[in-house]
Amino acid sequence: MNKKIVVLGGGTGMSTLLRGLKQYPIDITAVVSVCDDGTSSGRLREEFHIPAVGDIRKVLIALSETEPLFQELLSYRFRTNSDLDGHALGNLLLTAMQDVAGNLSDGIESIGKVLNLKGKILPLTEDNVTLIGKMKDGTIVKGEHNITKSNQPIRDVYYLKEPKVCLQVLKAIEEADLIILSMGSLFTSIIPNLICEEMIHAIESSKAKIMYVCNMMTQPGETDGYKASDHVKLLNRYLKNRNIDVLIVNSGEIEKELCEKYETLEQKDPVLYDEEELETLGLEIISHDLVSVDENLLRHDMNRLSFYIFAYLMNV
Repeated sequence: MNKKIVVLGGGTGMSTLLRGLKQYPIDITAVVSVCDDGTSSGRLREEFHIPAVGDIRKVLIALSETEPLFQELLSYRFRTNSDLDGHALGNLLLTAMQDVAGNLSDGIESIGKVLNLKGKILPLTEDNVTLIGKMKDGTIVKGEHNITKSNQPIRDVYYLKEPKVCLQVLKAIEEADLIILSMGSLFTSIIPNLICEEMIHAIESSKAKIMYVCNMMTQPGETDGYKASDHVKLLNRYLKNRNIDVLIVNSGEIEKELCEKYETLEQKDPVLYDEEELETLGLEIISHDLVSVDENLLRHDMNRLSFYIFAYLMNV
């Protein structure tokens, strides 16, 4: 019987991780945060009063085993002078399937059958949630898009109204052999999965180890100046009575020219692997060169990363 993993996250980082993991004989459940309210997802949320579907679309593509042309079709964005302008076709399909199936979870499952998914995808909640950010200067910012665009450092995030977590998500956590916190924006992709009381209770009750795949670059306004240990400490704060058990962190060197590009254009810096401080946190550390550059963009090497995760899982 395959071992079971639950991956929590959203966005590009989660998709990269899942593309690698789907190559292995494991049962994958991807739990996706649904608080994005920018661009296409935001417009669909406002019009149809649904959870955000943009990150779900990315995860569908990552876990699918269909022809690349069909995956490209899901990512296609309309360029027109009509109301369709900027919408991704996959977002429209998910919105329509939610209406046809009756809820987002069933809609994802129906589309997943067509895409031949290597795993299960679940929204954290079926509720149309609003993320609230409390900044370090005390300012309160409403909506993920506004939080991301704010120039103020974030102190805390919470929901305007406590959402009801999908029962399938809680069951997956209960049955998991390993819970993975994906790389990605901490305050707006990862932590939104950890600020529901139902979710925290399920994680506290789970016998699964908790793994965190650390980001390679800082995020402006979210983790400026954060070392690897700072990422872990922040996540432990939200995990409450649980702590991260194992950390995967990049120890490879990032080319100077690429670092300068990210610093100049995006105000991002490499996350320092502060080994001595990490060792004081009582966790297992898996450190390797995980650097991959694709079209001058820095990424985790999905093949090496997934191999190290699978190797760890086989010994749990």
